Amino acid sequence: MRLNRREFLASAAATALLPRAAPAAAGFPGTLCLFSKHLPMLGWKELAQAVRGLGLPGIDLTVRTGGHVRPERAETDLPEAIRTIRGEGVEVPMITTELLSATPLAQSVLSTAGRLGIPFFKAGYYRYKFVDVRRELEEAGKEFRALAGLAAQCGIQVGYHNHANYLGAPVWDMARIMDGLDSKWAGYYFDICHAVTEGGGAGWKIALNLVAPRIKMIAVKDFYWNRSEGRAWRPRLCPLGEGMVDWKAYFALLAQSGFRGPVSLHLEYEITGATEAALRENTLAAARRDLDFLRARIGEAFA
Repeated sequence: MRLNRREFLASAAATALLPRAAPAAAGFPGTLCLFSKHLPMLGWKELAQAVRGLGLPGIDLTVRTGGHVRPERAETDLPEAIRTIRGEGVEVPMITTELLSATPLAQSVLSTAGRLGIPFFKAGYYRYKFVDVRRELEEAGKEFRALAGLAAQCGIQVGYHNHANYLGAPVWDMARIMDGLDSKWAGYYFDICHAVTEGGGAGWKIALNLVAPRIKMIAVKDFYWNRSEGRAWRPRLCPLGEGMVDWKAYFALLAQSGFRGPVSLHLEYEITGATEAALRENTLAAARRDLDFLRARIGEAFA
């Protein structure tokens, strides 16, 4: 499903009449987004209105199983979702997928996203089996290279997420694969929370230095180590500024690197509500709190 010229012009005209959300912070050129995973109860229009109400200019839209767009329906539903969201004056600079290889489904999702002018997508996760790590890296590399090649053909850039417990959590694993790819189309979706989890005080700086020239977008969340009685230490997600991430140092280094891509705000810590409406309001309240913190740190670094 393509947007024809009449539909595009109508959407653009309607969008121009809507109030625009404020930028992340003065001097920062990227788009601040809310990860749509955290508001699964909202349809596309309500999601966009909620995000605009937060003063955010963008959405990191889930296009995956259980997401705001089902991948098997991307050709029909993604154009409608984007038209609806943009009609509310909100951008979609990135989508989050579970794509791992150059399958017909990936072709459908990425070609549709490319035609819609979505610049970036997050790929899925490769898992270690811990049987033969070298071979597992080689197999994942073949799959990712093919996916990155397909993405380039579709005109959309891929970012690989350094998520704890998956291949690439220590970013030098993925760097072995990424170094042979065109940096215009393939790079990193850098997550400082998981970088600190995996690397500690100096490890995250090493990881950031390694990937900085190829960061496409970033995920923002915080954590601290927690130990329940009788259990091993585990990372526990928390509101921004209450955990172990050194946000001032991180954004200072990010600013020095010249980063200008999307920033996706994640609310992965526990948020409760007795009803769906209460959960929605509590989630938005958590987002507002984290956004205040995030804007202040970005403003300090990119001023």
